[in-house]
Amino acid sequence: MAYLLALDQGTSSSRTIVFRDSGEIVASAQQEFTQHFPQPGWVEHDAQELWSSQLATARAALAKAGINAADIAALGITNQRETTVVWERATGRPIFNAIVWQDRRTEALCDRLRADGLAEAIRRKTGLILDPYFSATKLNWILNHVDGARARAARGELAFGTVDSWLAWNLTGGRLHVTDVSNAARTMLWNIHEGCWDQELLAWLDIPPEVLPEVHPSSHQYGSTDPQWLGGAVPIAGLAGDQQSALFGQACFEPGMAKNTYGTGCFMLLNTGTQCADSQHGLISTAACQSDATRHYALEGSVFVGGAVVQWLRDGLKAINSTAEVEALAGSVPDSGGVVFVPSFTGLGAPYWVPSAKGAILGLSRGTTQAHIARAALEGIAFQSAALLQAMMRDAATPITELRVDGGACANSLLLQFQADLLGIPVLRPQVTETTALGAAYLAGLATGVYRNREQLAAQWRVERVFEPTMDRAQAQERMHSWERAISQVHPA
Repeated sequence: MAYLLALDQGTSSSRTIVFRDSGEIVASAQQEFTQHFPQPGWVEHDAQELWSSQLATARAALAKAGINAADIAALGITNQRETTVVWERATGRPIFNAIVWQDRRTEALCDRLRADGLAEAIRRKTGLILDPYFSATKLNWILNHVDGARARAARGELAFGTVDSWLAWNLTGGRLHVTDVSNAARTMLWNIHEGCWDQELLAWLDIPPEVLPEVHPSSHQYGSTDPQWLGGAVPIAGLAGDQQSALFGQACFEPGMAKNTYGTGCFMLLNTGTQCADSQHGLISTAACQSDATRHYALEGSVFVGGAVVQWLRDGLKAINSTAEVEALAGSVPDSGGVVFVPSFTGLGAPYWVPSAKGAILGLSRGTTQAHIARAALEGIAFQSAALLQAMMRDAATPITELRVDGGACANSLLLQFQADLLGIPVLRPQVTETTALGAAYLAGLATGVYRNREQLAAQWRVERVFEPTMDRAQAQERMHSWERAISQVHPA
């Protein structure tokens, strides 16, 4: 039996999970870290705290499992994507806080690039919509706003990385400055068709190439950790952005296979194989995990507010005392009583892309109760995800026959049943829902010979429950029409 260690560095916490080679969880540890909001629209993390909290959870997970570094076949890293760190090569000291993917400080730069007519050229090269979401404009901001940074970067004194790069650098004492294709593809500097840092993109974004990490497949023997950190050297053999890692952990290896992660937001990815699908319906084209030199792609759609709407019911509306209560409250009524909840608290993501949209609760009557609103809130998560899948179906050449789900909110069976009813296809919840970390473990195991191939990994995937659609298709279509009418209220055409 082999053990695999997965470092899962998220937006609000660092977590480490020890897996058996069978995919079972042996032990885990988690630690929250500080969120910094220097001014409205700005979101930062202390990069040193990301590293120290991740190291602490790795040591704790090994202790809980009762094993040591010698028992670990390989280590994989998965991470919050797009978050940007710049540090000194000589000292490893960050020159500024990490700028988080949610940060909007570079909207003016995006507007200038748009005015220069570069948005479509950037989309063609990267598959991405020009937006502050991605790393390149954050990196540009740091180089322009930290004294001397741009000159130091040009001299090769500074290193840039997404969080995977930052952790790999620290784990190896600065020996590795690396990333994988799935993270590189989220920087807005990587040409996903040619598989390289793009010289035109670097010029347009004013980024010196000296700061960039080496890029490898997601499953790759990068190097080994310094023995001081985990009590022995452990091979680092997997790197992947969190959503692509979840697609891999769900064993969505064939074109047409899709997964949806129900977390704070919802992230749906569709495997498009070796073909990079060009979305005509508001989705992003991105690199999927690679286990060799063959490039793989996915279509992606992001819902900005998913499970966070349940937190709002708890903290804002005070309708529940804990998030676990929402399913019982929503299930106490047979339907939403005509209420439609559009949870666009931070604008609308894909496929609408309306950053100015505000949240709304529509269809209220004298008979409306907190239970109806709670049910409408859960249905709002499913409506947004259904709109994503419908956009994917319009873009995809291969029919989508099922949806695999993961993330914290997928424990809510009422939500998943309504999701299946809207989509008209089965929704599958796996036995192991920590698929983001599992994907990183699988990538590491694949590179080090723990697993022979993807087929072996696919055979290990186990379903816990299948939610079959039971709603009449005409009724489901009418429900989607009611959703689109509500969308038109928060986003008039």
